[in-house]
Amino acid sequence: MDGEYQEVYIRNSRGVQLFTCRWLPFSSPKALVFLCHGYGMECSGFMRECGVRLANAGYAVFGIDYEGHGRSRGARCYIKKFENIVNDCNELFKSICAEEEYRDKCRFLYGESMGGAVALLLHKKEPTFWNGAVLVAPMCKISEKVKPHPLVINVLTRVEEIIPKWKIVPTKDVIDSAFKDPVKREEIRSNKLIYQDKPRLKTALEMLRTSMSLEHTLHEQVRLPFFVLHGEADTVTDPEVSRALYEKASSADKTIKLYPGMWHGLTSGEPDGNVEIVFVDIITWLEKHTSDDNSVIVQPIHTYRNAILKMNTTASPPQTINKQHQQQSPRPVRTQSHRRYFCGLKGRRLQHHSAM
Repeated sequence: MDGEYQEVYIRNSRGVQLFTCRWLPFSSPKALVFLCHGYGMECSGFMRECGVRLANAGYAVFGIDYEGHGRSRGARCYIKKFENIVNDCNELFKSICAEEEYRDKCRFLYGESMGGAVALLLHKKEPTFWNGAVLVAPMCKISEKVKPHPLVINVLTRVEEIIPKWKIVPTKDVIDSAFKDPVKREEIRSNKLIYQDKPRLKTALEMLRTSMSLEHTLHEQVRLPFFVLHGEADTVTDPEVSRALYEKASSADKTIKLYPGMWHGLTSGEPDGNVEIVFVDIITWLEKHTSDDNSVIVQPIHTYRNAILKMNTTASPPQTINKQHQQQSPRPVRTQSHRRYFCGLKGRRLQHHSAM
């Protein structure tokens, strides 16, 4: 199935330019899927296969590079407040849902690793807004195996405002630990948009605090339908974290699947056969929850008039999606820019389109 790829730059409420992208089927989409990428990752390259596969299955897929990540501006991989990421996603995602052609569509969150925490916090912020969530190896609880001693946390907290951006947090090579297939691992390592340095102090503490906060609210605040997937051989986020989410969440509709022998990068780092299995499971779950018989009732969407996003007039060169090989082509198929109203504010956005 052919489709269309677009890129749009926006500005958040703090004036930071953020990169967003979307993969669209040519026909009216079955539903909307909003991508929340992991720590240090980005959407246009790393999550491209996810966008293409879901668009080929008939879904409209939308992604954003968080501030400081990928092609967005900001100090590289510096998370001053985790809440900023959640707010930026919330404003963008809701504004898209308010577009006339999408108002009657089911809307789903899709989060990988740290993006799983972002998705759960978006649900917490708008408990009745989302039809469901797909959570791939989510960061929603700190495993007892790696939880820092309270004394260590206390010491680091005392200096975080003095040296917030210092890259002093020791860590192993996550790429080596997350992605099983050696060829794909090197492709990911060669992606210069992916942050591969040591975590910054405040970033690490924000992620820790977010995970611990989520852990204590799983039972009370996770009520939406969700599908959590995890590789049993994952050493980056403990599979027990997903088990805890499944057991503690108060959702009436929840599904868990653990994949024996698979690592952290279920959709991007496994051999092709394993990746195919995972995406079949994800699309099957989405299909079930998109149908009229199974979709939950969510709050209606109206024109979104109070968004904080302002459109930027610049955008990067277009990319072409090759459906068979799912690789980028240097030759753009079609480029177009035009003025539209977005997020309830007058602003210009420059879009680039290419065929999938």
